[in-house]
Amino acid sequence: MVMGIINITDDSFYAGSRAVDADHILQLARRHQSEGASIIDLGAVSSRPGAIPLSIATETERLIKACDLIRSDMPDINISIDTNRSKVLQALEPYNINMVNDISGGQEDEEIWDWAAQHRVPYVLMHMRGTSATMPHLAQYQDITKDILDFFIERIPRIKDKGVHDIIIDIGIGFAKTIEQNFYLLKHLQVFHMLELPILIGVSRKSLVWKTLNITPAEALNGTTALHMHCLTQGVSILRVHDVQAAIQTINLWQKLQG
Repeated sequence: MVMGIINITDDSFYAGSRAVDADHILQLARRHQSEGASIIDLGAVSSRPGAIPLSIATETERLIKACDLIRSDMPDINISIDTNRSKVLQALEPYNINMVNDISGGQEDEEIWDWAAQHRVPYVLMHMRGTSATMPHLAQYQDITKDILDFFIERIPRIKDKGVHDIIIDIGIGFAKTIEQNFYLLKHLQVFHMLELPILIGVSRKSLVWKTLNITPAEALNGTTALHMHCLTQGVSILRVHDVQAAIQTINLWQKLQG
């Protein structure tokens, strides 16, 4: 599956994902849908390293605007909300949210698990340390694969005990991890299948691509596609992307190779 990104912000790291005004939000949502996205992931708070925190009120206001526009125009599209605050989700209940994408893994607000359980929606459990401001300084691990597995193993039973039945894991590429650590994790993605849960991966146009290739995020589609093909060979179930058409084409070619 492909999850298309829409950031209702003016400071996300990749300009092509930013959509603040109504026309741009709808244009990007329609494009994602027409190109084959199964899910549209709406976020209103930039999570790039050093991003400025946003109030719950501002985050909620931005997401209500986007959900209202998208639900009115394409009522059947699956909407994922990229937030770590249960109060934000409560305000979005009229819009039939289909998935929760929590980059904090419940570390910011465990009530988000209750909300996902109550509304019977899949929950994306991502690994990160600290906040956007502090995570660049928290990339020290004894054994990064084991440490991330331990994080998931500790949290998954607690989330299930809340009544969440559909959990998707995300190893959190770029979140409190160096470029070298990101590549190491991508090389060893198979390890995380021991959790017997679907894996979502977010590498689209991230710094491990553009810094490695000495280019800009705007030039990072080709490198992103190369990593997406690798992730598919490692059994990843969901690609979270800025460029839906390219991801769908990659999946089609990978499936052809499996035939």
